[in-house]
Amino acid sequence: MKYNFDELIDRRNTNSVKVDEMKDIWGRDDLIPMWVADMDFATPDFVVDAVKKRCEHPVFGYTVKHDGYYNSIINWVKARYGMEVEKKHINYVPGIVAGLGMALNCFTAPGDKVVIMPPVYHPFAWLTTRNNRQLVECPMIFENGEYRMNLELLRSIKKGVRVLILCNPHNPGGVVWKREELEELAEICAEDNILVFSDEIHADLTLPPHKHLPFAMVSEKAKKNSVTFMAPSKTFNMPGVAASHTIIYNDALRGKFETYLEAGELNAGHVFAFPAVEAAYSNGTEWLDQCLDYIQGNIDYVDSFLKENTPKIKAIRPMASYLIWLDCRELGLNHDELNSFFADKAGLALNDGEMFGREGAGFMRMNIGTQRSVLERAMKQLAEVYNTVICFSE
Repeated sequence: MKYNFDELIDRRNTNSVKVDEMKDIWGRDDLIPMWVADMDFATPDFVVDAVKKRCEHPVFGYTVKHDGYYNSIINWVKARYGMEVEKKHINYVPGIVAGLGMALNCFTAPGDKVVIMPPVYHPFAWLTTRNNRQLVECPMIFENGEYRMNLELLRSIKKGVRVLILCNPHNPGGVVWKREELEELAEICAEDNILVFSDEIHADLTLPPHKHLPFAMVSEKAKKNSVTFMAPSKTFNMPGVAASHTIIYNDALRGKFETYLEAGELNAGHVFAFPAVEAAYSNGTEWLDQCLDYIQGNIDYVDSFLKENTPKIKAIRPMASYLIWLDCRELGLNHDELNSFFADKAGLALNDGEMFGREGAGFMRMNIGTQRSVLERAMKQLAEVYNTVICFSE
């Protein structure tokens, strides 16, 4: 089947954060929404059909996690990553961020130290501070347009740290980590019993020829000392279904987390979660392959367009995901000026780079998981403002 990713879909008045919250944030609702990390493509028909089929039964009663749900996850990670998982290793959580918060409260106590590697997905920081844990930052190194972990710095600041939250692949930089980096990270954390939470929500969106390596597969130490978070939400554009899961191999860690979840029925799920997940993972290979091809085409288009038309804005080409990290430092604009340049002048709603940490100053995050016609319109608006504001001032 050939899926149509060019189809325009009006998301207004659907309680969409990406569209319907622009007015509250920017004071206007006529911007092209390129911020919140969901795509503008239709959720695959096989997922929609599974939810519709469940709706055909007139009772939305208490629900259980059936074997089809577990088997779809087991088969998916085996096929894509060679990851051997059993039913007992899997726990449902209602979203990655929610799951990370639950794991923080399960495995740490108020005042404990938690390490993150900025610039990085912003909820890592506020989950830590809002839950009264001590935030420890280990900023990444940015050289020659690429990020790498600062593992030497990590060795020097790791004393007393209880948890490290890893973004694998990395958001917003789009990095697919090298095996050597992950192996060394696993060794460093194992030395001091630093538990690794590996957020792998963008794993399925790894772009060929790159290959995603789950942290738990790096070594036996990594396997025993980690909690892996995965979900079909980014992959199949279904975050509103709120269906994510953890994979924990260590029996003691998993037992502790299951006890925590069950104490509040936090892993109970809802009536649409499990059929949606099963449908996505059981039928999604062809759709995802075509989606990744389309995303790669969008990345190529944006990269070429910026080089030809707005050379002071540089795309950090993602190895994974539909998010492009834009290096705008050569524009010479301060924080407020940069945000105004994109929103007020170019009419584009992007994520402010400093949202991901002070290391993101001078950067913006652009979501290109949209139809090519929308992307072309956005780039045209950006070029017009660039030529008027930037070139005119030179």
